[in-house]
Amino acid sequence: MKDFFVEDAVRFENATVTSYFVLSSMQVRDKKQGGQYLALIVSDRTGSLEARMWDDVADPIEFCSEGCYVKVQGDISKYNGKFQITLKKLRLAADSEVDPRDFQPATKFDVEEMWAELRGYVSAFRNEDLKRLVFSFLDDERIGLAFKSAPAAKRLHHAWLGGLLEHVLTLVRVCLAAVPFYPEVDADLLVTGAILHDMGKVRELAWKSSFSYTLEGQMIGHISIAQGMLLEKVRELAPFPEKLAMLVEHMILSHHGKYEFGSPKLPMTPEAILLSALDDLEAKMQALRNEFAAAEALGKGPDEVTEWVRSMERPLFDSKKYLKGE
Repeated sequence: MKDFFVEDAVRFENATVTSYFVLSSMQVRDKKQGGQYLALIVSDRTGSLEARMWDDVADPIEFCSEGCYVKVQGDISKYNGKFQITLKKLRLAADSEVDPRDFQPATKFDVEEMWAELRGYVSAFRNEDLKRLVFSFLDDERIGLAFKSAPAAKRLHHAWLGGLLEHVLTLVRVCLAAVPFYPEVDADLLVTGAILHDMGKVRELAWKSSFSYTLEGQMIGHISIAQGMLLEKVRELAPFPEKLAMLVEHMILSHHGKYEFGSPKLPMTPEAILLSALDDLEAKMQALRNEFAAAEALGKGPDEVTEWVRSMERPLFDSKKYLKGE
């Protein structure tokens, strides 16, 4: 039974803990003085800890691998402002010892309510062809089931079960709120792009015991996967308007906004430009919430910035908390 979580580290600094984790990463490294040690990342639904195991590593190397459940005993400490655990013991945990719900973070919102709301927006489309297209994805049993449970990312934003649906639904809401200010934009086309732009993540990511990339995700990536899924659905729906298919495909291919961000094309249409900007904004704001929560877990005060956020190349600052003086 798991009674210590990563979020509890602040209360157990300099203490020894025993608990269960998912082994998210394991590297065998050579000691300068000879022998080997383990550099690991252990995770549960509340976060991840860097871990080091300096001795007695033979059994863990032989019996443990990334993605497995492990039972560990180790000392919690802080290094360079971050908590870590130095392991004394590590062994493979049996499935009967763990509850999978302890190890994967999940959306705090009701999945079925989010799903119904998303479908409601599609039902309101005036463009029947786009309605047919989007429902061909949502009504696909395999795709729909994965879409409701998938994370939106391995780490950066909405990295939890149901995160993809949560991200897409929030993005659709933001898109619909923005449309009245931009008469150049076709609302049905924009929302179609918002729903389908990350659809490839249902095959790019794996989320059984921990979040990782599939081989297809590593070799092809979610943008190209989504492009292929779109073209397959368009063939199934034939006849389907070629112009609409091309505009949706362009939004998928350009939604990362810049070549250096992995976008095969730059956004060229009003819908693609708005989708790319709002998608980036929505992802950044959720990453910001994650960093504020992490700073609070580290005991940072209202007048302190977060740790350096690599994805944004800056630390962040909680202005509301600062003004409240909490």
